Amino acid sequence: MLTLVLQAGGLSTRMGQNKALMPFCGQPLIERVLNRLKPAADEIIITTNVPQDFDFLGVKLVIDDLPGKGALGGLYTALKAASSPLVAVVACDMPFASLALIRAEENILKREEYDAAVPCWKDELEPLHAVYRRDACLPQLLRALDSGERKLSSVVANFHLYCMTYDELLEADPYGLAFSNVNTLIEFKQAENLAKALEKKPKN
Repeated sequence: MLTLVLQAGGLSTRMGQNKALMPFCGQPLIERVLNRLKPAADEIIITTNVPQDFDFLGVKLVIDDLPGKGALGGLYTALKAASSPLVAVVACDMPFASLALIRAEENILKREEYDAAVPCWKDELEPLHAVYRRDACLPQLLRALDSGERKLSSVVANFHLYCMTYDELLEADPYGLAFSNVNTLIEFKQAENLAKALEKKPKN
């Protein structure tokens, strides 16, 4: 059993509008991400502080349990809301989020007793395209929040972690695009143009 949680609680300050709702290749960006990943999920949740904006998606909407705690509080909310033992958590602004990668991360945790399977891309952890073991991670997140920690990657790095290697990542995501996110209008348009070009590319 796997719960998919899309994080849509960001303020989109650099974009100037809610980027999750901006049209990307003819559909709201968050709907694109959801459609790419939902085949892996037994349950789907969106974390957001404006749930009325996402009613059209027809999935469970959860308000941040710990507002003002940033991405770390968002991850805590995501895991707490999930009913499955394994939880995929993905940021809503990743237009190339990878179903194959989520399934690979899930399989790692089914096979081995790690707290989380998190990609390590260009020497950086990518905790918002990862799969977590709910019961193992929740208490660690709560302790970190109680201690005043705010940086998500620092907390996740202290989990009993499976860091996916560069080769493992490229096997699931050959173009290396899964972690590309969009924070500005220029980045948004560039990503949309790339998506259109990839859709025209002949499939082998």
